[in-house]
Amino acid sequence: MREDLQKAVTVARALGDPTRLRLLREIAARGEISCVALVEAVGMAQATVSHHLKVLVQAGLASVRPEGPFHRYRPVPGALEAHAALLARALSPPARRPARRRPAAPAASRTTKGATP
Repeated sequence: MREDLQKAVTVARALGDPTRLRLLREIAARGEISCVALVEAVGMAQATVSHHLKVLVQAGLASVRPEGPFHRYRPVPGALEAHAALLARALSPPARRPARRRPAAPAASRTTKGATP
């Protein structure tokens, strides 16, 4: 599979999980948020949230910044727009090549039945 299509699949899988989509919405709404605050916001176990955040980071939808013992997450600007553009290109029909025309035979090689030179 082409690398750009593999990237589209990775992002689609990341966005396809309701928990990850919820986490990404929280991150986007706050601009930057710690894992601790996300755990409190979504009411899930820290290990579960950390796993989903790792998938979002690997898909290029969020970035992580260590701050002491904590990690803060931000949305990656333009990531969703890039994904949408990639999908549009991947799903659009291929461009059709114009039909090749056969070159006409030279006049000297054309013969007519019954004609004498």
